[in-house]
Amino acid sequence: MVRRTAEAAALRCEDARRIARQVLAEERSEVVDDVLMIVSELVSNAVRHAGGVTGFTVRRDGGAVVVEVADASPEHPRSPGTAPDVPGGFGWMLVNRLGARVDVGSNPGGKTITVFVPV
Repeated sequence: MVRRTAEAAALRCEDARRIARQVLAEERSEVVDDVLMIVSELVSNAVRHAGGVTGFTVRRDGGAVVVEVADASPEHPRSPGTAPDVPGGFGWMLVNRLGARVDVGSNPGGKTITVFVPV
């Protein structure tokens, strides 16, 4: 199993994508594209809406790539149900479409979102 964990306190989207690319160096480009989109959405939303990233892991586990992003907010993400002509609100729907399974777990410091992407 290939696994990379980042120092979360100062994690930026570009750092998270670089780590994901390193883990996925031998995967098909479609898988890499999907994982990079998921990483970008989860990390940027954690920074913008959830008090920052408190944990980040990308790992290859059997038949899936697993992305885990922890943040400082106990609030679970939700799709706002906005109209298509209103900007924003589509990232969570995108994450759920790209991932075969998406779990949101609460922890004492906030929550962890885990996304499984089949390879």
